[in-house]
Amino acid sequence: MSIVEMKVPTIGESIAEVTLSQWLKADGDYINLDEPICEFESDKATLEFPAEASGKLIHVAAEGDDLEIGALVAKIDTSVAAPSGGSAPATSSPEAESKESAPAPAAPAPEKPATKTYATGHPSPAAAKILAEAGIDPSSVVGTGKDGRITKEDATRAAASGGKRLPADKSSKAAPAASAAAATAAGLGLDAPAAFSRNDRREKMSRMRRTIATRLVDAKNNSAMLTTFNEADMSAIFALRKKYQEKFVEKYGVKLGFMSIFSKACAQALMEMPAVNATLDGDHLIYHDYVDISIAISTDTGLVVPPVHNVESLGFADIELKIKELAGKARSGKLTLAEMSGGTFSITNGGIFGSMLSTPILNKPQSAILGMHNIINRPIAVDGEVVIKPMMYLALSYDHRVIDGKNSVTFLVKVKELLEDPVKLMMSI
Repeated sequence: MSIVEMKVPTIGESIAEVTLSQWLKADGDYINLDEPICEFESDKATLEFPAEASGKLIHVAAEGDDLEIGALVAKIDTSVAAPSGGSAPATSSPEAESKESAPAPAAPAPEKPATKTYATGHPSPAAAKILAEAGIDPSSVVGTGKDGRITKEDATRAAASGGKRLPADKSSKAAPAASAAAATAAGLGLDAPAAFSRNDRREKMSRMRRTIATRLVDAKNNSAMLTTFNEADMSAIFALRKKYQEKFVEKYGVKLGFMSIFSKACAQALMEMPAVNATLDGDHLIYHDYVDISIAISTDTGLVVPPVHNVESLGFADIELKIKELAGKARSGKLTLAEMSGGTFSITNGGIFGSMLSTPILNKPQSAILGMHNIINRPIAVDGEVVIKPMMYLALSYDHRVIDGKNSVTFLVKVKELLEDPVKLMMSI
């Protein structure tokens, strides 16, 4: 017997541990060289782990295990010969041979777990993404993984077949149906069904969620963080987008959004005030002659902040296209570690979820982060008269060890002026 040990590879300098989120191949399956056998969830992304040899797969670690770099994941018995068909389980029966030649094999019947676990009926991270993108209700998918878990293959199969979706009016019919059931039960002298539940469900936090929690607590506890506020009249930006949006889309194939305008405004202010763009390294301050703005992107697995590099040198269309690319990769779990690294300043937009005001937490080791919020028509005084204007509250959280109060307020005022008069932004004045 010849055994090849599969160990957790080195993924990145800052990553010391990963979580085995799901097995892609069952224990005992025959696998080919470079065929993905499982998925790892790191601090920043979900990664597939390819086989280092061909042979019979022997599981060592279990789904949900936290594994250090270099830990044993599985073994491959290379003395096992490849079965007919290459990657299918070895068998000599005519029935198996007919299955191998079938163009579209049916979904394998799942083994019913003896007892239900947290995994039963729940999709793996990769499967959840596929189902969400296809608009398929996970409860309608039969899981064939361990303990009835919905695997990536189950989700792909459901998406390809159209899956089963809940009817649009299901929620509206649920209450009358429950009432009717209760009335019927009461008429028969039976106990009415419970109107509410007291059940609890315990689930292990994903590695990304645990990492986010650790870093946010670290930022709060290990920096002198303050937040200063201002507000911006968005009338000029509204007028600009209304006037040029159609031509902008026609020329560049992407809409002129708020994020590129805010990014350029921040980049211009940061180039003029390098202290706000600096990072603290022990007893030294590192000043950057470029602006890499990390854009907060919300995904199903957590918040990621990939940076757009050299924003000070990019045009509005370049920024919009890059943000669109990064957002697409983030929500499909395809961001690379290189795309997640770096950044000298961050922008987060809670306004898309309806936030009116917040105090964003620093994205360490950066020294400042700008919080955008929703735009509300509010009465304000202009030249002694009360007028209705579309207003947005701006919040700048900063590390007071690096940035003085005067610099933080001056920076935010500069951003406000550029937003309210975007011609200054276009002319870099």
